[in-house]
Amino acid sequence: MEIELNERQKKILKAIIKTYLETGEPVGSRTISKYADLNVSSATIRNEMSDLTDMGYILQPHTSAGRIPSDKGYRLYVDELMNEKEEEIAQIKELMIQKTDKMEKVLKKVVQVLASNTNYATMITVPQYSGNKLKFIQLSRVSELQLLAVVVAEGNIIRNQIINLDEEMDDETILKLNLLLNTNLNGLPIADINLGMIARLKEQAGIHSSVVATVLDAVANTIQVDEDDTEIYTSGATNIFKYPELADKTRASELISAFEEKKQLVELLKESMEDSESTGLQVYIGNETPLQTMKDCSVVTATYELGDGMKGTIGIVGPKRMDYENVVDSLKTLKEQLDNVFKKT
Repeated sequence: MEIELNERQKKILKAIIKTYLETGEPVGSRTISKYADLNVSSATIRNEMSDLTDMGYILQPHTSAGRIPSDKGYRLYVDELMNEKEEEIAQIKELMIQKTDKMEKVLKKVVQVLASNTNYATMITVPQYSGNKLKFIQLSRVSELQLLAVVVAEGNIIRNQIINLDEEMDDETILKLNLLLNTNLNGLPIADINLGMIARLKEQAGIHSSVVATVLDAVANTIQVDEDDTEIYTSGATNIFKYPELADKTRASELISAFEEKKQLVELLKESMEDSESTGLQVYIGNETPLQTMKDCSVVTATYELGDGMKGTIGIVGPKRMDYENVVDSLKTLKEQLDNVFKKT
């Protein structure tokens, strides 16, 4: 009967394999003890390594030398790795199908995974909602002097707004306001809600015009996004130091600054979104890149959609000798996942 490894043994085996893959040299207990997440002594590690040897997961090629992984050890490592990746994908999908309050987590996780998988710098913009249509508005009572306005737009973009009342409002009035708002606004592009329409709705609401005004402010303020305030998340900027041609002090400093300040990245991704209208994917090599700071790099971008009129851009920045096939495949896969999962929510 196969003895299952405990968590510490799995960590030690993983550390041995990762170190051996990097160095090609047998791995000793002192090297493994430097892994911060183990927090155990070299003596304990030696004992565990002895057990791992007895169980056939690692081998000792020479007397008093370090250990190397066996085929059995590699198999366990690969199986564990695959499980971790599947869990990681499952976590992303789980995040994606939650309400859009979780979107920040989703997008940050996406760029982290992408940076980890490609070893390049990555970025993603929060999707723009300005072309979106309203699905419905729901007013409901929270307390005697408070209403909750729930605004839902295409792509299941949901925003909540608490409305404070001067005096209590009865159920019939709340129902009438719901009918007024939804009859006039359902299916309407948010950009089409103009001052004339707002004035007309306020007039129809009579003494409750302030409630209508607050709801429409919530629609405008929480769903329309100012172009100068585009949010962008990045990950893996320090990966550029792994490539000698980008690690020059001045060049690297400019690239890191671009990722920290983000304004240049927003301009780049906006331009790439316009360029990619027909294909969804865009590749800039060297001087083709719109940004001067990235003339020694290649940039690959993809546009993703969360629904009609809601688009964002994912980008990968690396050396001109980047693994284009892997990068394009990664972006295509991620773009499809974002497209499909968000459209289903």
